[in-house]
Amino acid sequence: MSERIILGIDPGTLFLGYGIIKIQNSKIELVCLGEVRLNKLETHQLKLKKIFERISQLIDEYKPDECAVECPFYGENIQSMLKLGRAQGVAMVACLSKELPVEEYYPKKVKQSITGNGNASKEQVAQMLLKLCNMKTLPKSLDATDALAVAVCHYFQGSGSIEKGTKKYSGWGAFVNENKDKIK
Repeated sequence: MSERIILGIDPGTLFLGYGIIKIQNSKIELVCLGEVRLNKLETHQLKLKKIFERISQLIDEYKPDECAVECPFYGENIQSMLKLGRAQGVAMVACLSKELPVEEYYPKKVKQSITGNGNASKEQVAQMLLKLCNMKTLPKSLDATDALAVAVCHYFQGSGSIEKGTKKYSGWGAFVNENKDKIK
């Protein structure tokens, strides 16, 4: 497969980020990114419905081949964790209902894949995405860039449908060292 489209999702209960990339000839091209605003919806059930509808619309419009979703991580507030897990589950079901394979990535893995540092800030990840995706400016929403990072991480991790013979790297540093001609 010489061209792949990957949908990245950063689930949330106030804002859900999404980013779509196209991989062609091992180059990353930004297709779109944005966020779904859920903060004005009155109930958690309405938020889940909106997540399902918007992810389904994105899939119908952009026809991705694969989906990558950021996993929730344990926090202090168990209620928030449960709500976030539901949001992630609904996003995954939207993908699976359209026969899309879904992979999950923890935030630390995404940050490490993009910056080489699992403890990088959201801003550091966003700055690296500017270069990786040849973007001129960053969007206002870090939820959107987080979702884009999940999609790029999925590509870098060499998901199951990646072409045979494609080289894998142990991290960003290894990629840079072996691909100096690709750095601007």
